[in-house]
Amino acid sequence: MRKILTAVAVAVVLLAAPGAAAAGGPGATPGSSGLGDTYYPDYGNGGYDVEHYDLKLGYQPATDHLDGTATITARATQHLSRFNLDFALTVSSVTVNGSPAAFAAEGPHELVVTPATDIKRHSAFTVVVTYQGIPSSVVVNGFTSWKRVSDGALAVNEPESAWWWYPSNDHPLDKATFDVSIAVPDGTQAISNGVLRKEPYSIAGWTHWDWYTTKPTATYLAFMAIGQYDLVKGTGADGQPLITAYAKNLGTFGDNARASIGRTAEIIAFEETVFGPYPFEAQGGIAGPIDGIRFSLETQTRPVYGYRAWRNGPNTSVVAHELAHQWFGDNVSVHNWTDIWLNEGFASYAQWLWSEHEGMGTAQQVFDQTYAFYPADSDFWQVLPGDPGAEDPFDNAVYDRGAMALHQLRLALGDKKFFAILTGWGKHKRYCDGSIAEFREYAERLSGTDLTGLFQVWLYTKGRPNLASGPSLSAPAKPASWDFIRMARER
Repeated sequence: MRKILTAVAVAVVLLAAPGAAAAGGPGATPGSSGLGDTYYPDYGNGGYDVEHYDLKLGYQPATDHLDGTATITARATQHLSRFNLDFALTVSSVTVNGSPAAFAAEGPHELVVTPATDIKRHSAFTVVVTYQGIPSSVVVNGFTSWKRVSDGALAVNEPESAWWWYPSNDHPLDKATFDVSIAVPDGTQAISNGVLRKEPYSIAGWTHWDWYTTKPTATYLAFMAIGQYDLVKGTGADGQPLITAYAKNLGTFGDNARASIGRTAEIIAFEETVFGPYPFEAQGGIAGPIDGIRFSLETQTRPVYGYRAWRNGPNTSVVAHELAHQWFGDNVSVHNWTDIWLNEGFASYAQWLWSEHEGMGTAQQVFDQTYAFYPADSDFWQVLPGDPGAEDPFDNAVYDRGAMALHQLRLALGDKKFFAILTGWGKHKRYCDGSIAEFREYAERLSGTDLTGLFQVWLYTKGRPNLASGPSLSAPAKPASWDFIRMARER
């Protein structure tokens, strides 16, 4: 879920734009500066698909200074005269296929690149961008997704986080694999997605951490956590490397975090029984520092948890939520940010299933409590989970009413068909994107049931739906899991 961090009132840093001859031969056209997302039309870029990001980074926590070289391997989807990358730091040079390219800032987060030679449609090309800056001083559209902390930083946010640490095609429609190599002062940990290529090594006072991913990853799901952490290495139930990390300044929260994130392998094993095989090559989780982010996010292979998750004790419900996103949001990502129910409604329902598994309240009991919790005249029922709006696509209705919609689907179809749909969807759309319309069509095909009315009532109609046979609205029994479920997404 998205949490916009407190913005610092500093102007966006403009990028250097050296003179160079503009390309643009016959038939070549510029790639678009956005992918036309309904909520965020300027996010992502047209004209190419990225296949791989190779990031070489150096970060100094004392000054919050980041140096980087990004090598981007992509393939043109049209005959390109120029193309855009989403980025907001200061760029010093750009090459395309080894030749210097012209570049300039345009708008709040666009880097316009004009290669010396047109790029033919379907051809592979390589872009190398060198850059530097102080990410916490860069504010775009009124906020920053780079959280500086006392001993390092967190590059974590949704739907945008890449702009502050690497240039990208920043939309879930364009997934890629990653190599992330981070050099930090000795004694500092630097954690990212996937697998450690080798043990960290020190050169001249700097420790190098080399991470890589083998599965396609949406740009906002790539992350960095830099600072003082205790790393715990293990092996998941499927034999995958499992790395958890705990900020050293969590104090008493640290024990609660360990008691929760320490059950990651167990929770994944349970979720495999309802969602199908775990889709990635590594497992784990990060307990962020006490001066870090408040929220938690499903960063791929290794979610990052905000400190507030542990303030009232261990909370495996939040772990169940973020790990469920590995299937719903990470493996199958949104086609459009209007489809956010496919991420948050499903991860929220995973908490209900985990509650049932742990004997802390059945999914039906959690449904009853949720339905009764929001009075019929509450503004909650005026937000449409299937189209919550660009101002707050992460409204509580997307989570709670979204999970209620899934429970109604389960009741309508029965467990056999319902769970066949949940496991089949991940296979059907493996490492791709999907829309609500596509999910409904898929569910109808597998179940042989017209679901138009159910989806319309629970996702696209304002007001509290009437129940054919409902719970007592006066005082339903509160499940033991209720407070943990709600705490999992407090902002």
